[in-house]
Amino acid sequence: MKKQPTEVRQEQIKKAVLDIIATEGFQKLSTRNLANRVGISEGALFRHFKSKKDILLAIMQDVRTQLVKKLWEISLADEAADLRLFRFLCAHITYLLENKGIIFLLFSEAAHMNDSDLKKHLHDILNEQKQYVTKIIQDGLVGGLWDPKLSAENVAVLYLGIPLALNIELLLDPQRVQTENFCKKMIGLLEKVLKKR
Repeated sequence: MKKQPTEVRQEQIKKAVLDIIATEGFQKLSTRNLANRVGISEGALFRHFKSKKDILLAIMQDVRTQLVKKLWEISLADEAADLRLFRFLCAHITYLLENKGIIFLLFSEAAHMNDSDLKKHLHDILNEQKQYVTKIIQDGLVGGLWDPKLSAENVAVLYLGIPLALNIELLLDPQRVQTENFCKKMIGLLEKVLKKR
């Protein structure tokens, strides 16, 4: 295979990691399998990343820059809380579905690894998402849009279960999961929880 610049090769490696995790499972993520998927030798793999852990950390950094940053921007947007919540949810779901290996990495495997760096990155990603969705929900509660007796933080914890539900749906029947339908279904459930009583 033609020699590629490091940045290009690193992106290919990260994409291959997510593809392997999504299609074959985390247990099949060997350096040999990864090198074969990218079309390079195992030695060449380690010229671009020092270890498999470094690849996973780079993927988690991508999640922070590509997803979490976008969610932060939506949470601060100058529009009604219900519109922000829907955009936040759909941006989140769209990203996870476009990067299917991410959902398995974040919600299935990373939580069970005994690596403090990976766990810290996972914790930070989830905590930031929780903070941003809590802000949107709190804005809607204070603004009289939703039931003011609710705890924004409790609803945010409930929200964090949505990617887990998506993970289950993908495991059960990946062909049935469609972004728009899943977003509408989940926002409908959140609206029932938030509705004034």
